[in-house]
Amino acid sequence: MELVIKNLTRQYPDRGSWKAGKQEKKKKAAVDDISLRLQEGVYGLLGENGAGKTTLMRMICGILQPTEGSVTFDGMDVATEEYRAQLGYLPQDFGYYPNFTGYSFLLYMAALKGLSRAQARRRTKELLRLVSLEDVAKKKIKAYSGGMKQRLGIAQALLNDPKLLILDEPTAGLDPKERVRFRELIAGLGKDAVVLLSTHIVGDIEHIADKVLMMKKGRLIYEGKWDAQKGDLEAFYLRQFENAREESEEAWKQ
Repeated sequence: MELVIKNLTRQYPDRGSWKAGKQEKKKKAAVDDISLRLQEGVYGLLGENGAGKTTLMRMICGILQPTEGSVTFDGMDVATEEYRAQLGYLPQDFGYYPNFTGYSFLLYMAALKGLSRAQARRRTKELLRLVSLEDVAKKKIKAYSGGMKQRLGIAQALLNDPKLLILDEPTAGLDPKERVRFRELIAGLGKDAVVLLSTHIVGDIEHIADKVLMMKKGRLIYEGKWDAQKGDLEAFYLRQFENAREESEEAWKQ
């Protein structure tokens, strides 16, 4: 089981700069030549806003097409149905139907993912129990708290028992107790799947991630297992923020 990301790049038109009365058209790389090989386990992706985390994840999920590079999972190209059948995805902005109940929403999503009615009912009940929404399964989603909606989003990402799980800011809206439960859940899933999750909160991944990935300005600046001998992960992470801010201020002065 292996996710292979090769020379992945995504460029967008920049706003341009003015020189001699003319606007120069430039391209900005939101993701800049990233290559990775991820096998079973949990991978924590850290980076400030605008670092390129969401763009990278959307390309891994086949939502965005790269300017250059490729994504495959066990030899299956990201554009194929076979690849999508192995994929579970929780986007940063999780969409839902407010008048659906949690139970009916998961049944609906299961149908979209190709599960039979019997499979959908069984899996829906399992996941509602797993994310502790069993007691509110028949309530409309619009009555859910932010944390409950996020847990429902995690449940829908797991419906097809994915071997590749992509979670973009999955702990947003979760209270401290829910966060602990989530970390335990992800640690278990990483035993037989490739799990990639992005977060701003170092504590969410510090103790469960098999490897830490860190992005800055579209590039991968760190990849590896973090241990106590390397010092404090949060301190290292925050230093990257400070360095990026200083570089930005210096460029603005010039």
